[in-house]
Amino acid sequence: MTMLVKQLTVGMMGVCCYIVSCEQTKQAAVIDPGGDEDRILDYCTGNGLEVIYIINTHGHPDHDCGNARIKEATGAQIVLHADDVTYFADPRIRDYFAGLGLPPSPPADVIVKDGDIITFGKEQLEVIHTPGHTPGGICLYSPPHCFTGDTLFVGAVGRTDFPGGSMRQMIDAIKNRLLTLPPETIVWPGHGYGGSQSTMAREARSNPYLDL
Repeated sequence: MTMLVKQLTVGMMGVCCYIVSCEQTKQAAVIDPGGDEDRILDYCTGNGLEVIYIINTHGHPDHDCGNARIKEATGAQIVLHADDVTYFADPRIRDYFAGLGLPPSPPADVIVKDGDIITFGKEQLEVIHTPGHTPGGICLYSPPHCFTGDTLFVGAVGRTDFPGGSMRQMIDAIKNRLLTLPPETIVWPGHGYGGSQSTMAREARSNPYLDL
């Protein structure tokens, strides 16, 4: 079966939220519900989807501010990388990002690490740990799709000037973990800066931040 992908631009910060679903079983995962929860839920309801997981590519509030509402409506489990669970539990970090005025996420139900597999219906997403934007930033890979969060954009990369950021770590992760994927892999970014999708081949060839 083919994994179905729906991209929605949501919230005050224009986050690319993805609803990925198994065509056969109708089980689904919502990646980065950063607002406009009604639109997300309407799509799921309208397509008869059972949302099993809410997956955050990282713990910044613009990507997880919709977690509570989606979880309440669907009973889905919240998934986050272990390093971001620890990092965003620090009161100083929590208070810093609370300044954005976005609602906080409930605690993660499922804590993942590099190489873990998230399964819904007959579909799977592999967790690729790509620290740099945040300590526990992840990308999600299911050939030919890669959901890159705020690690890799179209023609750009994520910012690293927030607490916990590291440009060196992020560029290393992109070069060693993402650009090693098949060149035809579709890049689905966490924001539509520069475009709503790309490929690994295009980014390797033309992304000025990668210095290739």
